[in-house]
Amino acid sequence: MSVAKQVPLSSTFGGTGTVAIAPSTLPDTAEASLALPVVAAVVSLLVLLLQLALRLRRTRVNKASLDEARAAPLQNRSELSRWTTERGGLTIFALNVVRALSCLALFALSMVSAARARPDLLVPNELHDVLAALYAGVPAVYLYACVLSFAVALFKTRLSVVAVRHLNIVLLVTWIVYAYRDIWPLATYNLEPLDAPEGPLFWARFALLTVSGVIIPLTIPHPYLPVDPQNPWPNPAAEQTTSWLSFVFWFFVDETIKDASRVEHLPLEKLPPLADSDDAENLLKESLHELDPLQSKKKRHLLWSIWKAWHVQWITMAFPLAGSAIFKFVSPLSIRYLLDYIETGGKGAPVHPWFWILTLFCGPIAENICHQGYTFQGTRLLVRAEAVITQLIFNHALRMRMTAEVPDAPTSEGDAPAKSSKDSGKTRNLTGKVNNLVTSDFASVSRGVDFLYFLVKFPLEIVLCIWFLYSILGWSAFVGLATIIILLPAPGMMSGAIHDAVVEKMKKTDARVQTVTEAMNVVRMIKFFAWEEHIEQQLSEKRNDELAWIKRSKLLNIINDNLNDLIPLLTMIVTYATYTMGMKRELTASVVFSSIAVFETFTGLMHNMMGMIPGFISAKVALDRMNEFLHKTELLDDFVDAPENNQSSLALSSSGDENLIGVRNAAFTWTQDDSVAPASGLGRRHFKLRVDGDVLFKRGCVNLVVGPTGAGKTSLLMAILGEMHYVPLTADSLRSLPRSGGVAYAAQESWVQNETIRDNILFGAPYEERRYQTVLEQCALKRDLELFVAGDLTEVGEKGITLSGGQKARITLARAIYSKAQILLLDDILAALDVHTSRWIIEKCLKGELVHGRTVILVTHNVTLASPIADYVVAVGLDGRVSGEDSIASALEHDSRLAAEVATEGQEVAKGESEVEEIPDEAAQKVDGRLVIEEEVEVGHVGWSAMKLYVNSLGGGHQSLFWLGVMASLVVFNILSNLQTWFLGYWARQYEERDASEVRAPLYLLGYCAIMVASIGFYITAFAVYTMGTLRASKIMHRSLVSSVFSATLRWLDKTPSARVIARCTQDIQAVDDEIGKWVGVILEMGTYMLLKLGGVMLISPIFAIPGMIIAFLGSWIGKMYMKAQLSVKREMSNTRSPVLGHFAAAFAGITSIRAYGAQESFKRESYVRINRYTRAARSFWNLNRWVGIRMVALAALFTSSLAAYLVYGITNTASNVGFSLVMAVGFSGQILWFVRIFNRLEVSGNSLERIKQYLDIEHEPKPTTDGIPPAYWPASGNLRVDKLSARYSENGPRVLHELSFEARSGERVGIVGRTGSGKSTLALALLRCIQTEGKVYYDGVATDKVNLDALRSSITIIPQSPELLSGTLRQNLDPFQQYDDAVLNDALQSAGLFSLQNGLTEGKITLDTSIAGGGNNLSVGQRQIVALARAIIRQSKLLILDEATSAIDYATDTAIQSSLRKELDRGATVLIVAHRLQTIMDADKIMVLDAGHIVEYGEPSALLERQDGMFRALVDESPDHDALYAMAKRAKAES
Repeated sequence: MSVAKQVPLSSTFGGTGTVAIAPSTLPDTAEASLALPVVAAVVSLLVLLLQLALRLRRTRVNKASLDEARAAPLQNRSELSRWTTERGGLTIFALNVVRALSCLALFALSMVSAARARPDLLVPNELHDVLAALYAGVPAVYLYACVLSFAVALFKTRLSVVAVRHLNIVLLVTWIVYAYRDIWPLATYNLEPLDAPEGPLFWARFALLTVSGVIIPLTIPHPYLPVDPQNPWPNPAAEQTTSWLSFVFWFFVDETIKDASRVEHLPLEKLPPLADSDDAENLLKESLHELDPLQSKKKRHLLWSIWKAWHVQWITMAFPLAGSAIFKFVSPLSIRYLLDYIETGGKGAPVHPWFWILTLFCGPIAENICHQGYTFQGTRLLVRAEAVITQLIFNHALRMRMTAEVPDAPTSEGDAPAKSSKDSGKTRNLTGKVNNLVTSDFASVSRGVDFLYFLVKFPLEIVLCIWFLYSILGWSAFVGLATIIILLPAPGMMSGAIHDAVVEKMKKTDARVQTVTEAMNVVRMIKFFAWEEHIEQQLSEKRNDELAWIKRSKLLNIINDNLNDLIPLLTMIVTYATYTMGMKRELTASVVFSSIAVFETFTGLMHNMMGMIPGFISAKVALDRMNEFLHKTELLDDFVDAPENNQSSLALSSSGDENLIGVRNAAFTWTQDDSVAPASGLGRRHFKLRVDGDVLFKRGCVNLVVGPTGAGKTSLLMAILGEMHYVPLTADSLRSLPRSGGVAYAAQESWVQNETIRDNILFGAPYEERRYQTVLEQCALKRDLELFVAGDLTEVGEKGITLSGGQKARITLARAIYSKAQILLLDDILAALDVHTSRWIIEKCLKGELVHGRTVILVTHNVTLASPIADYVVAVGLDGRVSGEDSIASALEHDSRLAAEVATEGQEVAKGESEVEEIPDEAAQKVDGRLVIEEEVEVGHVGWSAMKLYVNSLGGGHQSLFWLGVMASLVVFNILSNLQTWFLGYWARQYEERDASEVRAPLYLLGYCAIMVASIGFYITAFAVYTMGTLRASKIMHRSLVSSVFSATLRWLDKTPSARVIARCTQDIQAVDDEIGKWVGVILEMGTYMLLKLGGVMLISPIFAIPGMIIAFLGSWIGKMYMKAQLSVKREMSNTRSPVLGHFAAAFAGITSIRAYGAQESFKRESYVRINRYTRAARSFWNLNRWVGIRMVALAALFTSSLAAYLVYGITNTASNVGFSLVMAVGFSGQILWFVRIFNRLEVSGNSLERIKQYLDIEHEPKPTTDGIPPAYWPASGNLRVDKLSARYSENGPRVLHELSFEARSGERVGIVGRTGSGKSTLALALLRCIQTEGKVYYDGVATDKVNLDALRSSITIIPQSPELLSGTLRQNLDPFQQYDDAVLNDALQSAGLFSLQNGLTEGKITLDTSIAGGGNNLSVGQRQIVALARAIIRQSKLLILDEATSAIDYATDTAIQSSLRKELDRGATVLIVAHRLQTIMDADKIMVLDAGHIVEYGEPSALLERQDGMFRALVDESPDHDALYAMAKRAKAES
């Protein structure tokens, strides 16, 4: 500007004197910058007034409740303490006071400065008024800041938060302006500070401004602002209250790091507390209205619902991400200007080189701070989304219609659902499906959380790359850009091929996982039948199919990685060729090395882009699966909108009387599809329960539901509960179940949680001593509890493994009786009980005081026993038609089939289902009642033994050759990569040493290309060899794990929840396939990369070997502390995840009971608790990553900037060497953080190796030996001789069988009876050597302890108490290994009684092609037992053990089965029959009576009946049909 017509600015403020200054010292922008604080203050004031107006309006509404909530926790404090607490606490209040005083001092000093003369400053007349106004406005800014600062100090927290944001913005803007005016000129050669002439007064003002505008805002803690003001948490998380400085550098995580360093393992309780903003319940309140399709009432995709719920957070995340992209270019910019300074010797440089050295240090740190800020918000959102979506899926699953999911093939059964799957050929399990959604599918979703990279970071970085390259290389940069555009489709095409391979691989993985899951669910059956080898072979075949696609995807990934490297390199070649040969420009060192840094940034950009695309594809697929689950899963009628389901809207509204219980003129199906379409598929049965007329149960009394096996008795209860789809038949149709008084339900297949016996009975209800003891008495549980040292505090284990079938049934009944529900639905509760217990339940419980006046609906086969207490009877026919009768006689009159059964049954009362008659061992020994062992938690670093297991598997039988090939190729590749950079510097140096016309650019370009091609070749070689090694390791690890688990002892399998085994075979094996192999390879690559980069630095600057070692030492020390904490947290994270999934599994197993009791809310709240524990660990896990990140980047930046300072100020060197050294240093230091992180990820993933190794070192059964192979003819007969057989469940456990001795000749049928816990089923396990035994057992003259287990068990057939079936067809269940033709299978089914059961059915008969759901859930229990019997008949073993094999079958069918077995079984076959139903074993050749593990009686039935004081005679005499039993025994004796 001109210096003519100058007026002293100070004259306006009363000063005198003028001195002219050079125009360059007074830039217009610098003086005009004083307007910024004034503008900021004005805008702030306007916004503040608007905020206060809106806040005042809201506060009037909530003031009373908020004041009351605040007052509650402060009542016991002193007045001063309460006053400071309301203002954030003593520390915050004190710092706010200091800031207020600083602002007051600033205002005073600014007034003094304004009044003083500025003798240094002369301005033209035309600017005099403007600058006068600017200087006058500064005191006004400080006055406004002063008012805000006192408001912040004196107002309560919520009000002060608004003011403090405005105060910080105003002061920061003011500080930035003065820093630009007075600090920036110090870094330049030709500028002077504008306000320096004020002397100490200005520097005092600047110091106060720095304190109040920078230091205090950075160091003052944040006040705690609870999410719910009415429910503040007593112990807020540190991240909610820490200062900005602590937050930016993650100092608040230091405490966790210190705690972890002091202990071997840091438990969950020692981790930072959960923030209330991360509480599952609070998160659901904020987001469920958008995500839950039933609440949002919108059909939009889940992706858009997620965006709607959290779009503010994602928008906020975009800003630090953009900052990260911008700061990334500070390093190449600094290198460019430093090299330019060296090339020119500093001539004409506007800025001191120390400034660029400083930016070389600060730039990466600023970039990391921004990126960590983005990542913090992203991972926080990820963990919150995981919590919300997990709970959302759980909530939705509680609303699902529970149907047995089978393949789209024939099925059958009325007592259980049969779902018409729309996904042809797919068999699913609800628990597995939901677990997949919240584990593997959410893991896939998490890979797509960084979509902002494509919207913000990548576009911004591409633009900056092009701009930077253009500024260096001119229009040749656009030629490079064109090259990128031309080559870009190649990675896209490769990504498509990779995606297809991954999709196929996932299908193969699903098939293997399904097989593993089903195998573990029926592992007892597999061991009983000696099918381990066959199952292992099946799994091996499926594993090979999976590995073939894994191999394809990995090799495609190698090609894709090289393409992503090749594109930037080709771009670089084309750009340099254009620059040197086309533009005829010299390739100087500053051009080469600054552009190399940008090209490396671009290379990383391409890697990230292409690496993220598969993740986004996987995320989309996973979101589609979740969306399908949420929108297309069939729900119960109660949750279906009336407009879309007019039929269900009639369900409860047409009652007219809320006291009615029952159905009128309605039909019920298991799916809505079944109500629309008739049976169409071959053999598929669309079961329909039909009620014509009224079936209304009587209130306040016992109602019976009777009918033959498979008729649909359970379905009637399900229909009443609303579990089946309701189809009104007339306008007055009705389905009514009043819930106001409560409903309790006892399922036929008893459901217990993995809790104590007491917790299972209470089921969340308050404990009442008298009522509780009465329930135990009436349900006959007191004697059972005496068997457990811990009594009712004994854990029942997964699926109630410590309990017998009868005990589980009585606990399930006790739960219903203990509840205060007015309506009790009891599904065949007597089936699992012996005659004595059944009588007790009828007399003491159902006639007892606790049941009196309550409505009982009892499904039973024990018509005779239950009929005396019944006031109303409902009969269900085989055709699914239901009719109500006033008496048993009336029901029999209208149902000839039922009448025939009851007539044949006579006075039968003893009916038992599957019972695990084990005398509890582990539970009885442990006073605390725990059975299931805790999940194993390793401590410290991943053990070398676990890692060695994997490393050895990589090389297989050629360790030396494998490692030599991998490492040699990697070393050569990295040498050649460094050589590329050096060669470019060498090329550039030619322009310094020779004339440009003498430099043969094409020759150097060709040399560069040759080096590049060679490096890519070695890279492909290294990772092709390594990939083959990872596939080898995956195969070996899986085979070893499967073999180990299936050879485990039955005791170990009982104590280990199947979910843990499945987790090893699924997620841990997946970690071996993907993460572990990947991270080991990355560690090898990065290790050689860093060593050779450091070598390049030391080649130019040998003295920097010492700083390099110091940095490496500090990095390893920080990394060690980080990994110590992180491993503990990751293990806790894994272990807190399991209870969430376990809770899901337990809930789904008893979902009908939960819905019947109306206990969904309590299960949701328990889910909140478990999710919060997981969230607590997960948040700590991600925060630890942020802690190490900033520290490693700071170390790396310190190393690079120190090297730069040394090269610039310490020695004299060429620009090429300096550039090469700096590029090597940036490469080395930039990898330090990632090396530590990847090493940590390897250790974290290595936890899967530890978990797999744990299951390799378990209790195993004896391995087969050549000496244990029996003769080929064995067994030729069924002779069985037992000599002093004793058994125990563990080596140190008590005996459960005591020196049993007996003999059963070939062809004999031996009935085994005894009370609950007498050891009947234990004897069967002992004969199969499934438990620890002593004594001798001779089978066909051969001692069984000398025979291999597979040979022994394949020669004995047992039908266990709970028949287990696999998903697939009936043919596959009978003959899983395709050894027999259909004729043999059909004959077996006929002998087992299936065809006699289906007499009279015209459609939907069960055939060999009928589909069976997982576990046989689409068959009734009776039908499952028939299938198990048929399977036993097919095996034609010489020794057959029936363990309550016909307990769930009606008497007529049972009689036919027993008769058929005598005909169909080999004449030399010995049959051991465990039964409660005396009619089943009265015609046996011998009877064995067990009591407490001893044989008390053994002999022919007729002989035992002659003993006056005999136990067997007592059992028979107590039975009402004792005359018929005596007659059967005499007839059997006469026939023999």
